[in-house]
Amino acid sequence: MPLFALVDCNNFYVSCERLFDPKLEGRAVIVLSNNDGCAVSRSAEAKAMGIKMGVPLFKIKDLVASQQVVVRSSNYALYGDISARVDAALSQFSPRIENYSIDESFLDLSDLPLDADPVALGTAMRATVLQWVGIPTCVGIGPTKTLAKLANHIAKTNPSMKGVCHLRAERLDAMLAAVNVKEVWGIGGSYLERLNAIGVQTALDLKRLDPVRARELLTVVGQRTVQELNGIACSDLDLHPKPKQATAVTRSFGKPVTAYREMEEAVSFYAARAGEKLRKARQDCGYISVFIRTNVFNKDPKYSASRSIRLPVPGNDSRMLIHYALHGLESIWREGYRYAKAGVILNELVPEGTGQGQLFQPAPSGQSSAMMQVMDQLNKRMGRGTVYQAVTGIKRDWSLRAEYRSPHYTNRWTDLPKVRC
Repeated sequence: MPLFALVDCNNFYVSCERLFDPKLEGRAVIVLSNNDGCAVSRSAEAKAMGIKMGVPLFKIKDLVASQQVVVRSSNYALYGDISARVDAALSQFSPRIENYSIDESFLDLSDLPLDADPVALGTAMRATVLQWVGIPTCVGIGPTKTLAKLANHIAKTNPSMKGVCHLRAERLDAMLAAVNVKEVWGIGGSYLERLNAIGVQTALDLKRLDPVRARELLTVVGQRTVQELNGIACSDLDLHPKPKQATAVTRSFGKPVTAYREMEEAVSFYAARAGEKLRKARQDCGYISVFIRTNVFNKDPKYSASRSIRLPVPGNDSRMLIHYALHGLESIWREGYRYAKAGVILNELVPEGTGQGQLFQPAPSGQSSAMMQVMDQLNKRMGRGTVYQAVTGIKRDWSLRAEYRSPHYTNRWTDLPKVRC
């Protein structure tokens, strides 16, 4: 019989910050989005103060100052490493794990013995992750992925569950009746309005909705959701994600960019980073696009433009990508503007080494591939940015604002925690 667990890390970004700075325990903490824009993770104490998800920092500056709220910039390299450690701990309980997001993972528990207690297993998962990694979690267990995710919500919002909820058949309806339908996975926006209009207010109401009617209102996805709420598993774990069809590196600048040299550095940096992503995924790209734009929200003169270029031979060498990215930038650059954002987008991705070449165009050399491999290995071992192309700049004054970023505790030698004896 199918059985799934969803393990969700509590206030994940904040928990990662507290892991290496125990003084943050019990204090209101928020983690900001790119460019120190909005709150994207909040501690329970910050939520109790009324700080909403996604609120811009400038709107709560007075509250942050008066209540001494701790502010941190996003440290995605750290969070990604801690996420991998959480999955490694969870692998002790099931070899079949779907890393659904940086802070959520589905586990297949279908092979659990009939006499086993799922709640006890969920409790053991929480204890293991907390002991091995230091991250608090909640666990939801159910016969479908939708019910497991809903069980996780119940575990988070009901302290009596002690962080673990198993939606058993005998008490399923009673528990679903207490949950607003908006908490069901995939229900929101226009879907929620349509359901409310026909009197569907709770998860139990949706469970009892005729599947054909659900398909009329919410497409086939809604029909499957109703079936999953009734214990019929319509989706298995996604253990082998499909290869990406495109990849992008886009950033807002920490300050307006007005000089071509700065923009050249930024675009080169984004192209190099995109190349790293391709090589990690063992893919080549056949098409590269570059865009630049001014701030759409202020009174500056507006300008935006993009240029796409087909590569003569698909590849993933960062130097080649930088060359064509700068060629595209040169054709769209206009003086006299204060640029706020730029990006590089790679399309027509194919498995590495399988792209269609040209009769009179040489394929990328083995020496080129070897050089990129050495660069990637050095940066992985010593920290990203240890070796880089000079054209990507040194100071990078245009970089994202990150005034409150914590050290890269786990992936940069200079930032390793120091213990005084």
